[in-house]
Amino acid sequence: MKPIALVILNHNGLKLLKKFLSNVILYSPEADVVIIDNGSSDKSVSWLKNNYSDLKRIELKKNYGYAEGYNRGLKDLNYEYYALLNNDLSVTKGWLPPLIEEFKAKNKVAIIQPHILNYENKKYFDYAGAAGGFLDKYGYPFCRGRILNTVEKDNGQYNKTSEIFWASGACFLIRKNIFWELDGFDIDFFAHQEEIDLCWRASNQGYKVLAVGSSKVYHVGGGTLPPSPKKIYLNHRNSLFMLNKNLPKNKRVNIIMTRLFLDGFIGIYYFLTLQLSKTLAIIKAHYSFYKSYKGIIYKRKKSILNIKYHHRKSIIFDYFISRKSYFSDLSKKIE
Repeated sequence: MKPIALVILNHNGLKLLKKFLSNVILYSPEADVVIIDNGSSDKSVSWLKNNYSDLKRIELKKNYGYAEGYNRGLKDLNYEYYALLNNDLSVTKGWLPPLIEEFKAKNKVAIIQPHILNYENKKYFDYAGAAGGFLDKYGYPFCRGRILNTVEKDNGQYNKTSEIFWASGACFLIRKNIFWELDGFDIDFFAHQEEIDLCWRASNQGYKVLAVGSSKVYHVGGGTLPPSPKKIYLNHRNSLFMLNKNLPKNKRVNIIMTRLFLDGFIGIYYFLTLQLSKTLAIIKAHYSFYKSYKGIIYKRKKSILNIKYHHRKSIIFDYFISRKSYFSDLSKKIE
């Protein structure tokens, strides 16, 4: 048996499977490809049976979302590493060996991502993960190669293997034993930012996350869940869930209150620009957070929480006030 289970979670992604699956199989000879079908109704399963009958399939009865879908599908896969890929992702020849080499050389590395470039414009990083992710003090994510809506061209500026804070759920590898040591993804997230929460919990346990520039893949941005009020709702709600779970006790309340305030300003901006459905999405996200507050608190672990989780104080301030649009514009010192 090969050491890697390359696992693609699919929900009504027949067109994407037809476009990308053969590429993934061709350029991933080090892995066994596994499809977890999340209750598709678009004939994905029958197409796989007819065209890729030799691939292992795990068929779930309904759409459990990214987090629970993966947890359910991975539980019976006995491999050394899990490689989790979106179904809208194209890989390149030789993309896996550099990642495995890092795992073998560094025992404390738990999670690794390749550099993720945009499928439609291959000279530029992709919004989802780019060259590795970070958080600011208030839980807003950004990446090397992508800060808010500014995406950089890949000129090799981040090619050196580097420690990051979070790896993109679009494509990352994790040691199987550590995935389950961390209890997998938090299923309350459903989709979006569950990978950041997982990486944060790994950091709290002393593990490291890397981005490896010698491995590159290409992602169709928004292929699995295009920009929408639902996406805004999940991102804002799940970010609050994540902060409430993982922030150090002495910082949690003040940071969350500030974050709620900042979200309010974003909601007002959407309102003033007549994007009312987006304003409503933020309101719903906050309501869901309040409703789930006690349950999230219960999940806080007794282990030492990482007080150095953030790379910047406020990426919103950096971007809109200080006009720092590129990762290289930011100081390396944690603020």
